[in-house]
Formats: sequence, C-alpha cells, structure tokens
Amino acid sequence: MSERLQPGDVAPAFTLPDADGNEVSLADHKGRKVIVYFYPAALTPGCTKQACDFTDNLELLTGAGYDVIGISPDKPEKLAKFRDKENLKVTLLADADKQVLDAYAAFGEKKNYGKTYMGVIRSTIIVDESGKVEHALYNVRATGHVAKIIKDLGI
Repeated sequence: MSERLQPGDVAPAFTLPDADGNEVSLADHKGRKVIVYFYPAALTPGCTKQACDFTDNLELLTGAGYDVIGISPDKPEKLAKFRDKENLKVTLLADADKQVLDAYAAFGEKKNYGKTYMGVIRSTIIVDESGKVEHALYNVRATGHVAKIIKDLGI
C-alpha cells in the first residue's frame, strides 16, 4: 500500500475508463479543482448514498470551481448500470486493477467485525488547479460526508 497523501503532494496522474468506456484523465481537469473520491462498490447502500449526495450537490460544487470524480474497482458496465439506476451526474471511473486506488492509498487493510481484509478505504482527495493535493481525507463516512466537505471548503 502507498503512503497516504498529504496536502502539498502532487496528486498521482491517472487515466481510467468512465461508465461508457471513454478515457478520463486527471490532466483533463487542469485549471480546475477536483474532488476525487474513492468508494468500495457501485450499487451498494453506502456508496449509493454518497454518489447521490455528490450528484445532489454537483451544481453547487461545479459553481464553486470543483469537478467531481468517483473511482471504484468496478467495471465500466457496472458503473453505467449504477449511473442509470440512480440518475447520477458525477463522473464515475473504473479502476479494476486498483492501481489508482493504490497510488492514492485508498486500497489497503481494513477491519470489520473483528476480521482483517484488503479493500477500498473510503477516501476523498481534493486536488487544486495545479494538480497538488489540497485535502486528503481517509476513512470517511458515506453519510454526511459531502455536507462536511462543502462546510470545510466554505462553499
């Protein structure tokens, strides 16, 4: 597992397929701030709540200069189903080989009900216009997280 990112670090570059199979890169968003959030699995209750919260607040976030990208280890087909079923407006990217999740330290050891296993660590990394990490939030909760980000960013 990679070291957790810290404010001031250069955000690791990535290019991943979106729900329609189109390549999306972090570099495509140069000049804008980007909220990159990592979630375990599409079509699960917590991840659905989080994605819907981002979608519900997308106008507010984009108006404040932030783009939103959600990344999970799901395949593009599952992301398309997730987007269509929940009417999501955020960009969803597939990281099936978990290389980007690892580069952002969003994949690693987790504990649940006394068991230790490897999985996606729900995380949000806010990248500034020049590609540097502005905020790195790890082990975030699905519920209430978007409201907290909005409050913390003063939007």
